[in-house]
Amino acid sequence: MLLEAVYHRPRLNWSYAYDYETIHLRLRAKKGDLTEVFAWAGDKYAWDTTKELIPMKLFTSDAMFDYWECESVPLYRRLKYGFLLQKGHERIWMTESDFQTERPANPNRLFEFPYINRGDVFTPPAWVKDAVFYQIFPERFANGDASLNPDNVQPWGGTPTPENFFGGDLQGVIDHLDHLTELGINGIYFTPIFAGTTNHKYDTEDYMKVDPHFGDVETLKKLVDACHERGIRVLLDAVFNHSGRTFAPFLDVLEHGENSRYKDWFHVREFPLQVVDNIPNYDAFSFEPHMPKLNTENPEVKEYLLKVAEYWIKEVGIDGWRLDVANEVDHGFWREFRKVVKSANPEAYILGEIWHESAPWLEGDKFDAVMNYPFTDAVLDFFVNSSLDAEGFANAIGKQLSRYPLQASEVAFNLLDSHDTPRLLTLAGGDKKKFKQAVLFQFTFMGTPCIYYGDEFGMDGENDPGCRKCMEWDPEKQDHDLFSFYRKLIEIRGNHPALRSGSFTFLEAGRDGSKLAFERSLGDEVIIVLMNTEETAQTFRLDVEERDWQDLFTGDSLRAERGKLTIKLPAYGYTAVKAIL
Repeated sequence: MLLEAVYHRPRLNWSYAYDYETIHLRLRAKKGDLTEVFAWAGDKYAWDTTKELIPMKLFTSDAMFDYWECESVPLYRRLKYGFLLQKGHERIWMTESDFQTERPANPNRLFEFPYINRGDVFTPPAWVKDAVFYQIFPERFANGDASLNPDNVQPWGGTPTPENFFGGDLQGVIDHLDHLTELGINGIYFTPIFAGTTNHKYDTEDYMKVDPHFGDVETLKKLVDACHERGIRVLLDAVFNHSGRTFAPFLDVLEHGENSRYKDWFHVREFPLQVVDNIPNYDAFSFEPHMPKLNTENPEVKEYLLKVAEYWIKEVGIDGWRLDVANEVDHGFWREFRKVVKSANPEAYILGEIWHESAPWLEGDKFDAVMNYPFTDAVLDFFVNSSLDAEGFANAIGKQLSRYPLQASEVAFNLLDSHDTPRLLTLAGGDKKKFKQAVLFQFTFMGTPCIYYGDEFGMDGENDPGCRKCMEWDPEKQDHDLFSFYRKLIEIRGNHPALRSGSFTFLEAGRDGSKLAFERSLGDEVIIVLMNTEETAQTFRLDVEERDWQDLFTGDSLRAERGKLTIKLPAYGYTAVKAIL
């Protein structure tokens, strides 16, 4: 037993309240090392009458470690606990301070979960688990009101550049809501809609004003109301890490320097403000002079931005915020942001843009979720780039699941491309077989999937600005097969709670393998998804209960014989089957 690999600590993703009654415990060990693990748990004030051994299950693995998990529903909402580790006949007890060969005589040196305080329980909005998001870049989605066009507007469908405009606006979105409803969308994430000088609007000029090229507050209200009537939630983009160069307080600093009352709204290293060798002498997003970083520890800045966050929820009824460059803003600001937003709408979804491991932001006091780029990387590396085999992919997904409490994984924002990346079809080299398998995993995995506008019609595009093309509305140029594929996936996901809220387990993901199978289950509902990423046909033989199964794509019936479900898939084939009770 390699005790050096065994790890647990209270809180974070290792010991946390899943809800107001339930505590989840996790323990890490060397991969394949332990045969059984138990949590030894009870109430610290009534140990002798409440102590019990709770079996832990192997809930996920990565390349180096196994992760064991159990849940406890303590009678008095508090828990003392240790662990019993077994490897064959070898037994070791783990306390907070050491490992012992004998059962500890008393619980004094065990770990402790002091109390499930309701205010500490991380409770993301439940509706997100049922959501399918659609990301819209407003300037490129649809031109619905030509009277709002910029002076230099170009014909729709031209070649995008970092500077040009095509006239997309909010009325254009309203005009095409039928398309989103037909597809099955019930959530929209908009990149910024507030006043700015660029086509992307990440250089905010006025946080309290809809960009005049997009419309006005009345148009936004009309859009949000129309979405809500269709059961579509609306997420707006907040750029609170930095403003734009034309933001009035920054213009004042540019003009008055050290004498500006707004000088402490920004991080200025010296006056006057200037750019030398392409690097400004004030902090900015990257080194972009037109995106000066805001000082969110400044009380006036904090008050202003928190009013912005509250205003748009109350004024137009938006359902949450996506937060740009979220990991570069101080944690104290985000804690206050959460309190303000959740007071305005307890069901609001708070989504942070973070491209890496994000546990410090997912403890229940800041964000509900982050844009799950580690998921994106793993899916692309396996299905598209072929740089991971099935085992490597399972390890990458396992590592990701181990990092966060379950409720964070259940509402993770799972994307495959965005306005910041090449489009999925381009990454796949135009190969629709690879494209479909990546999307199938996205829609059958834990978390909420997001479609980047136009992917459902087979739009392609390299990195920015190529990924920001005008939406293709010409039916002759749309890929209707992909549209039908997405619609079917959304239908399947919507009809089966196990795909939205169920547990996740890999059934087959071997080394050097190209066969992938995994199970989603919730109560009596069991669904198995199978994918063959090989250029030749392959046969799956899975250990299952001996019962009938139904193909969710074709409706065909299958029968498990002698505890084996045998399914042959063609090259790059896929299916999902449901157990029939």
